[in-house]
Formats: sequence, C-alpha cells, structure tokens
Amino acid sequence: MPSLPAHGALHGSETLARRRPGRRWLRLAGLFLLVVLLGSTGWVAAYRVLNPPVTPLMLIRGYQGEGRDYRWVSMVDMAPTLMRAVIASEDQKFCRHAGFDTEALAEAWQAYRDGSRGRGASTITMQTAKNLFLWPGRSVVRKGLEAYFTVLLELLWPKARILEAYLNVAEFGPGVYGAEAAAQRFFGKRASALNAAEAARLAAVLPNPRRYSAARPSAYVLERSALIRLRMAGVSATGPGGCLGGRA
Repeated sequence: MPSLPAHGALHGSETLARRRPGRRWLRLAGLFLLVVLLGSTGWVAAYRVLNPPVTPLMLIRGYQGEGRDYRWVSMVDMAPTLMRAVIASEDQKFCRHAGFDTEALAEAWQAYRDGSRGRGASTITMQTAKNLFLWPGRSVVRKGLEAYFTVLLELLWPKARILEAYLNVAEFGPGVYGAEAAAQRFFGKRASALNAAEAARLAAVLPNPRRYSAARPSAYVLERSALIRLRMAGVSATGPGGCLGGRA
C-alpha cells in the first residue's frame, strides 16, 4: 500500500502553489516596466534626429475641433532675438541647469507650504517634455512623467535641440504651434525676420497663450514684453551661446 505524503510536504506544496502566481505577476510587472523604459528612451532618442509630426496636445485640440498650424523650422531659421527672449522670459538658467531649477523649485515648495502662490518653477526642458510627450494637467502622475522625460531629454539631447523643439511645438495661440506659424500668423513674416519687440511679445504670451494674444496685446502683455526686452540684454551679455552653439 503506497504511503501518504507527510503533512509538512503537503503544506509546503500548497504554499509554493500560492506563491507562484505572485511571482508570475512580479515578472510581468518587471517586463512591462522594462518595455516602458526602453520604449520611452527610444522615443526620446528618435526625436533627437527626427522632427515630431504631431504632439499629444495637438491631437487633443484637434479632437476638440481646433485647427492646427504647425510648421517646423530649424534653429538657424529662427531669429536669435527670439531665443534670447524665450530664455529671458521662461528660464534664465537654461544653459546652467540639468533640467531642473532647484532654487525655483524650493521657492515654489515654500510658497505652497505658506499657502501663497509663488512664481512658476518649470524650466524650458520641463516644458519641452510636457509639450512633446504628455498632456496638459497638474496631476501627480503627469508631473512625475514630466520629471522622467525631463531627465531623458537632458541625458540624450544637446541644449540646442531642446530649445529648438520647444520653439517649434509650443502653443502660441489657439491652433498655432511653433515660432514659424506664430510669426507668420501674428506678424506676417518668417521667424527668422522677427525683431526684438516681436520676439518679446511672443515670449510674453507663452505662460497662457489661450488667454493672451501677441497680435492684440493687452496692457499686461505689453508690460511683460518690455520687461523681457530688458532681461534680453542680460541674457545676451551672459552668453547663452555657450550651450546653443553660438546661435543666440
């Protein structure tokens, strides 16, 4: 008569059976994470040499019924005054940080803790990550992904490419994406022909291009444009061309 398995052996087999599904899910989760990491890294690496045909925001706006005026141009076809204006307006430490302005982030966090509204801490690299790969919003998930793509951009792209991409995909008005489309729509000229006043006005509307207009500037836009023009002299003097290949 065959002997029955010991109680301990049965208990061990049951425990192992219960553990196997957990290990399987762990392996699947690890595989999924690897695919996401490789896929996102490849996506960012590809856009270093390929110009994006469309962005998530453009698709969202299109679904909402908006048109799309999007004309990619290289940095050599943009006026240096525009690059200086955007750096002066959005991220004066662009050439010195590695994607994050730690001082601005600390100030923003302190303002949040104090219950006040501090100035924005988003850098040009962070905005490029959001504009190229993500959707609008302020959720923790979206912010986390923005930080992740910011790191990838700084690791895989030169600063000049980051600024070039930002100036080509940023929203300058409803349905207007990039400096070339904005220059032609609002000033009737190429982005390469923008003067300092026009460049400053375009930079002035970037924080909220759906509220402010470069073509019909409000008192706020004109005041902000004047401030940007004052800052542009400082940006030129400090030599941002050090990270932009002498283009600005």
